[in-house]
Amino acid sequence: MSIAAPPAALHAAHTAWLTQLLLNSASHSVRRDLSDAAALHRRVMQLLPDDDFGDSPRSRAGILFRLETNALGGLLLLVQSRTPLDPELLPPGYAETRSKDMSPLLTALRPGFVVRYRLLGNTIRRCGRNSTEGRWKQAIPLHGQDADNWWAQRAPAAGLMPHTILSEPGEALTAWHRIHDRTSATPEAKPSKTPRRQENHVRVPHQTTRFEGTATIRDADALREALLTGIGRGKSYGCGLLSIAPTALGA
Repeated sequence: MSIAAPPAALHAAHTAWLTQLLLNSASHSVRRDLSDAAALHRRVMQLLPDDDFGDSPRSRAGILFRLETNALGGLLLLVQSRTPLDPELLPPGYAETRSKDMSPLLTALRPGFVVRYRLLGNTIRRCGRNSTEGRWKQAIPLHGQDADNWWAQRAPAAGLMPHTILSEPGEALTAWHRIHDRTSATPEAKPSKTPRRQENHVRVPHQTTRFEGTATIRDADALREALLTGIGRGKSYGCGLLSIAPTALGA
């Protein structure tokens, strides 16, 4: 099936880059960043050029990222952005990098196409004021069928009709925050027992579930929006990046 070339304005509106970083596990900087999701977030943000992104640089620059293990067992950090990143800003020996323009994929999406998807979701439910499960706004981790339902409920808004949902619990993403940070006031925050941090840091875990499967595109515009802005919470800590690829089934 041939696809007509999209108008130039549409192409410009749907521009993003995917940067793949094959991490060097022997690097001290890599090991330090992997032990703290907040530190990994700061490392990713350092890759942005010196443009002024205002008070919300992550969302304005369209930064989404996810850690994966490649086929050879190497650690791969995927970083998506609305502007090209500068790998030269990484410490020496941190990673091997390559980038690709996502515009052809974003502009080619059409209803009826069948795609493979992957997502690391921050699968939680927030307690209401009258909840008996916990304090108001406390994050309750979701597992098993509850986690699958979390994605099944969000997929239609992302323009997808899943055929299959394969899920497995992801490793909890642990972020360390200074005591005065507003994040540390959440019920999930736990005092650090690590000597170098116990005086002024708290540990904040982020529950994750990895989803994979196939789906039919029902709303191409909604899918583009989900690809560019992410799914759910925890985007600053490596959750929410939705990835898709064509399948042999086609349309």
